[in-house]
Amino acid sequence: MTATLPLAVACPRCHSPAIAYSCEPRCCFNHVCAACRCTFQTATEFLGSKLPGLSPPDPLPADSDPTAPTAQCCECRSIAVYRLADGRSACTRCGALLQLLYEDID
Repeated sequence: MTATLPLAVACPRCHSPAIAYSCEPRCCFNHVCAACRCTFQTATEFLGSKLPGLSPPDPLPADSDPTAPTAQCCECRSIAVYRLADGRSACTRCGALLQLLYEDID
């Protein structure tokens, strides 16, 4: 099994890592930047390949911090999207390698 890390999200406007997920899982994926108050939603794009044997971080980010950034896998709709050691994003449910996207930036 390949361990993953919590998802790393930075503000698309000011690049601050001080981001909070402001809703409940599977709702709207709205995030807020604590530094500049920019709001945005996360999304993913499939990169065309899958990695078997991925395991989620331990502890799960949502268990230790309910405001931890999250995104939904565009392949299987799971919110088990985390970061690999090399910085890429992947879904631990279906193994999809993903590009993290920002939408509805305001």
